[in-house]
Amino acid sequence: MRLEAGDPALLIDSKGRQFLLDLNPDRTFQYHEGSVAHRDLIGQEEGSWVTSSTGAHLLLLRPRLADFVLKMKRGAQVVYPKDLGPILVYADIGPGMTVLEAGSGSGALTIGLSRAVGPDGRVVSVELRDDHAAHARKAVGRFYGEVPDNVELRTGDVADEVEDVAPGRIVLDLPEPWHVVEAAAAHQPGGGILAAYLPTVIQVQTLVEAARATGVFAEVEVKEFLARDWNVSGRSVRPEHHMVGHTGFLVFMRKTATRPQP
Repeated sequence: MRLEAGDPALLIDSKGRQFLLDLNPDRTFQYHEGSVAHRDLIGQEEGSWVTSSTGAHLLLLRPRLADFVLKMKRGAQVVYPKDLGPILVYADIGPGMTVLEAGSGSGALTIGLSRAVGPDGRVVSVELRDDHAAHARKAVGRFYGEVPDNVELRTGDVADEVEDVAPGRIVLDLPEPWHVVEAAAAHQPGGGILAAYLPTVIQVQTLVEAARATGVFAEVEVKEFLARDWNVSGRSVRPEHHMVGHTGFLVFMRKTATRPQP
């Protein structure tokens, strides 16, 4: 597929350094080994090799979601790819579903959710802060070219939106997600899943206790995922010296249709 003006593009140099840019025929990409005019990238086939003004070679690709998330400009803390994948899998988010997300933050999780639910699904992303909401809108629009039809960005308190949206899935990246638990207990359909991304043990404990106190959440799981790259060079096969350790805990729970009888 050829890259067009306005598309996000990824340039990778000989040492694996990555550069994320938005293709604009009036711009020029400059780095430590020269420059490349955007007009020389537009129309190129994805996977092409291009040459800088000094003769250095760069690989031109369309960025994966993981590349975009790691290189994008950030407002709030971003949900990293190593956590984004498990959220989609363990919250069982798929085509046609309705997902309520908060907060919108840097927009990374919103993008992942919208791709998972597909064109027949719906993502309602709620952000309390106007500046973060504006940043998320810009990031989502940058990745897709415009905010897709299956994404609705709202500003306000997510607890006030649960009844209106009645989501099968709730995904929370908030400092105090336990404030949403009562609304979810009252208005999320039976069998629905609530997921939360939290950096500290105290937040996890508070959320789990609040959920159990409602009497309508079951299958409560707390998980942590670590990621480590490996280097393969001839007979030298070893783990990299650095790895991505703790970024956050993931909490998952299922909404039951009724409270158990005493």
